[in-house]
Amino acid sequence: MPSHLRLPDTMKVIEISQPGEPNVLALAQRPLPTLAAGEILVKVAAAGVNRPDVMQRRGHYPPPPGASDIPGLEVAGVVAAVGSNVQKYQPGDQVCALVAGGGYAEYCQVDERNALPVPHGLSLVEAAAIPETFFTVWVNVFQRAHLQAGETVLIHGGTSGIGTVATMLAKAFHAYVITTVGSEEKRQASLALGADVAINYHIEDFVEQAKLATNGKGADVIVDLIAGEYVEKNYKAAAMDGRIVQIGTQNGVVKELNLMPLLLKRLTHSGSTLRARSVEDKAQIADDLAMKVWPLLERGVLKPQIFKTFPLEQASQAHALMESSAHIGKIVLTI
Repeated sequence: MPSHLRLPDTMKVIEISQPGEPNVLALAQRPLPTLAAGEILVKVAAAGVNRPDVMQRRGHYPPPPGASDIPGLEVAGVVAAVGSNVQKYQPGDQVCALVAGGGYAEYCQVDERNALPVPHGLSLVEAAAIPETFFTVWVNVFQRAHLQAGETVLIHGGTSGIGTVATMLAKAFHAYVITTVGSEEKRQASLALGADVAINYHIEDFVEQAKLATNGKGADVIVDLIAGEYVEKNYKAAAMDGRIVQIGTQNGVVKELNLMPLLLKRLTHSGSTLRARSVEDKAQIADDLAMKVWPLLERGVLKPQIFKTFPLEQASQAHALMESSAHIGKIVLTI
């Protein structure tokens, strides 16, 4: 593990002591990870907090085989060491990366193919807010749902980490954006990010409002993190030949579902998770982002929305904020 830095033998990490509430997140010491061929060791400056971390803490989303049991799916920092056969990076490089686990720690091992250079002009905290949400939005909205310029996209949870990124990317690629949000403050925030229409679902029916905003046509693409009763409503809000991408299930299972609109409208309803995808799959997404999205980040067309940062030791407070849904944008741990 060659390096120009002297590395410690141990590192601070956040462990899940047992499934449960945020207070089960505990500070601990562990040995530094051992690098395999093609891996880099990142001295973590910041790590994004995401819904899958909360699900893992509650015992509902175990890490895939071979992945670290330490939570955290995205990091940014400085390359501290490189394993054999590493081609793209050397110690001292600033990177952000998507990982299958291990982000809530002072050091994190990363396959170099799943790392990207920190975009010029962005801080390491901002860079840590990129990988999980940008990879997720890109693969679902653009690779799977094939959103095109001039089409309408309906984004649920418009001020969440996923929602803010989906809004910015959709606008950058010239789509018409409708979002759903839970308060007037969030409605204004979503509009400020570029949404053409933001619907407060507490006081308005999003199906009715989406139809109104599209002259009765409905949304070509729907991005849903909610599930539950939203699934049937999405079918009603979708346009003919609409594509619905399911990337979360916050409201749980669907009790009953009338599939007739799916048939009559020729809808496509697909679902996916990112974490368990192979390194090769994630590398292909990273290459796409480097070519099509990184230039937008470096020109300032897109900017990660940071709501609040917490020191690593306060991971439990960060999770409590995430579960309150009071945030607009991303929550980040700093190390």
